[in-house]
Amino acid sequence: MIASTGSSGLYKAPLSKGLLLIPSALSILLSFLFQQQQSFFVYNLQAIKESFNVWKLISGRVVCLDLKDAFCSSLLIYNFRTLERRFGSRKFTSFLLGTWILSALFDILLVEAVEVVAGLTLSTLPSGFLSPVFALFVPFYCSVPRVPLAHIFGWFPITNKTLVYIVGLQLLTSSPYMLVVAISGVISGLFYSKDVLNVRHVLCVPNWAAKVFSRTLEPLFSSVEPISEAHVGMGATVDIQRQQRIELLDQQIMLSQLSQFGRRRQDQGGIFGWNRFFQPLRQRRVVNHAEPQAPPPPAPEEQVAQLMEMGFSRADVLTALRASNNDVNLATNFLLQR
Repeated sequence: MIASTGSSGLYKAPLSKGLLLIPSALSILLSFLFQQQQSFFVYNLQAIKESFNVWKLISGRVVCLDLKDAFCSSLLIYNFRTLERRFGSRKFTSFLLGTWILSALFDILLVEAVEVVAGLTLSTLPSGFLSPVFALFVPFYCSVPRVPLAHIFGWFPITNKTLVYIVGLQLLTSSPYMLVVAISGVISGLFYSKDVLNVRHVLCVPNWAAKVFSRTLEPLFSSVEPISEAHVGMGATVDIQRQQRIELLDQQIMLSQLSQFGRRRQDQGGIFGWNRFFQPLRQRRVVNHAEPQAPPPPAPEEQVAQLMEMGFSRADVLTALRASNNDVNLATNFLLQR
């Protein structure tokens, strides 16, 4: 999936690219070449509590020892790259760092709560950079607009977020104890997003550190912005993109036929009385003929960036926003119907 889209999908997301390459490479090396060193990266809470091996809170929460977890978390990070473009690398890094630190505390509290309530002792939890990945579902749910693409049996909608939630569910069910890590991550994401106890100001990347990393590490993980951007989805495979284009083309043809049929009925004074069913549209048309409207204001750059992150070109985004009077939802539907 990642290979099929190429590195151009990671432009303006150097941290996401680094999180894709480095932890995945370490997971592969530990699985095939350095299996004896895997014990160093085991997330052993029992050793932390009894032997005070606090360093395991760091080593056990960096590299996934299960390749399935590494693959699913990489897919999620790739799809969450749009959050880095929207928030900026510094804010995105601060979010990951803050939730990574908070989730270490919540991991211990949740394990203690499970032991008190259920009498179950959890000695180890799934290793890897997992809690911040689950924490990213909070801004993903709140910030990324939900765009319907299709329906299954006319009831179950498929949106631009469906694939991400499916991968998250797969990661959640990969281990019996993954639920603890997921809950800890989501709680950390809520704490950081809502700025509980002023955690955003306490757990953030200093400005001087951001400048140092931007000069040293960012050039290593930067990607060239693609000249022509895909018009479909984010993080989809070639087959999924092709299928989506076919579905959108069919939808466009159907809407065009319905529009022509409606105009024909209206010209003929058809028996269905379209204006009766679409009274607001008729009134709007009368108003438009009565007094010309002022041209819509320039589209805000935030809305332009938001739609471009979904894979549309800047020219199409500006046209859609101009046609919809800077309404993001209408503009999104307009772009999907092109």
